Amino acid sequence: MLVRGSARTVSSGGGHHWPGGLWSSSNAESLDRLLPPVGTGRSPRKRTTSQCKSEPPLLRTSKRTIYTAGRPPWYNEHGTQSKEAFAIGLGGGSASGKTTVARMIIEALDVPWVVLLSMDSFYKVLTTQQQEQAAHNNFNFDHPDAFDFDLIVSTLKKLKQGKSVKVPVYDFTTHSRKKDWKTLYGANVIIFEGIMAFADKTLLELLDMKIFVDTDSDIRLVRRLRRDISERGRDIEGVIKQYNKFVKPAFDQYIQPTMRVADIVVPWGSGNTVAIDLIVQHMHSQLEERKLRWDMAALASAHQCHPLPRTLSVLKSTPQVRGMHTIIRDKETSRDEFIFYSKRLMRLLIEHALSFLPFQDCVVQTPQGQDYAGKCYAGKQITGVSILRAGETMEPALRAVCKDVRIGTILIQTNQLTGEPELHYLRLPKDISDDHVILMDCTVSTGAAAMMAVRVLLDHDVPEDKIFLLSLLMAEMGVHSVAYAFPRVRIITTAVDKRVNDLFRIIPGIGNFGDRYFGTDAAPDGSDEEEVASTS
Repeated sequence: MLVRGSARTVSSGGGHHWPGGLWSSSNAESLDRLLPPVGTGRSPRKRTTSQCKSEPPLLRTSKRTIYTAGRPPWYNEHGTQSKEAFAIGLGGGSASGKTTVARMIIEALDVPWVVLLSMDSFYKVLTTQQQEQAAHNNFNFDHPDAFDFDLIVSTLKKLKQGKSVKVPVYDFTTHSRKKDWKTLYGANVIIFEGIMAFADKTLLELLDMKIFVDTDSDIRLVRRLRRDISERGRDIEGVIKQYNKFVKPAFDQYIQPTMRVADIVVPWGSGNTVAIDLIVQHMHSQLEERKLRWDMAALASAHQCHPLPRTLSVLKSTPQVRGMHTIIRDKETSRDEFIFYSKRLMRLLIEHALSFLPFQDCVVQTPQGQDYAGKCYAGKQITGVSILRAGETMEPALRAVCKDVRIGTILIQTNQLTGEPELHYLRLPKDISDDHVILMDCTVSTGAAAMMAVRVLLDHDVPEDKIFLLSLLMAEMGVHSVAYAFPRVRIITTAVDKRVNDLFRIIPGIGNFGDRYFGTDAAPDGSDEEEVASTS
């Protein structure tokens, strides 16, 4: 229905023709350089009806709230990406209604996680001379050279791969980038919109679907006047001058020709609900084909009978350690005792984990004026990241032994309909890629949540060998799963249990750690929290 070349013709209305011819031959050459060649035997296209400061990861519409951060698992049991995000390009003239169409698609699409990326964020940094021209409405912001296509391509490519990206925040009043950058991370769908969305060959290759929003020129001018005067502090004379000199000629020479590479053209913009409905239907079928079916059984059967990996370190089972395990595993243990001895074990676990950090030789002078040949931490700093909710119980122990440690949190929950772990919340310190990261969760059974959490850290450029996964109790299955997917991650625990039953609960296990620690009601089936809420 929406396949290229199969669309039916629709009239989209007329409009006044503005004078053009204000562009040099070098600009025409720029267009030839940017646009992909079109086959000579192909008929012309017919019109078709078919936020570093992070912003809150929410998109509020008239009917509901949509998460704009996180997504279902984008990796397999090998810890590698299974499916790339689906990228949609929205092109069209200035003030044609691209953002409105994008929001209508997002609301109608009804998928949990969507990222909206605007080309307006990627204007190049202006020189002093260009700033002066812009102040007098004499700089051409509607030319392809005004955009940083290299940054656009690298950003979109990383987003499709599930990586964290930093997007510039552009100030249209001062014509400059702000100091703050917006962080975007993870999505089922990426919607990229901009006037030059289809004006670069490499960028086109990254787009899975290309939509051109075609709106009458008079309507676009009125919208631009209203927007630039009320939102960007411009005067009416300057807006009209800029429109006549740059905006309209750019549309005729650079933007309208890109309609030929679009998969679908939407006349009348957001008013064409029929076209938007057809787009959403097509996207649903595409997303269903790309959907990753989380195969817990495959994860459980993998690596059976293998020896425990060398990256695993288990706290020595002294009589003291075994005695504390006896207390916290006992179902008759009171909540106060459970908390007390769990905290003691956590402290020992943290101290043990710190011994694996890199240290270097150093010499200090004692108060007696003598040299002492000692050791000092060889890294930049240490960051703790807890997998909510049980993982946060380990934070006090980490703070007690690591002065000024930074803390981040990750919330991973199981989709009860699909059985898939999903990332619902993420807060990481800035520049975490330079740190050694201690990832904390109290129990790990299948390893699914731990794998997702490690993948999140890798997507934020934390080196794999700088990640330390800490847990009070792990099942052999979880150890193998994490170690196989991420062989350079150090796994540290106080005990490893042999079995996981048919419901993926650790046997003999420790019970629902979060409920026992926080005193909340246990899950109806009595399962471990990390296997229901976090699918660890």
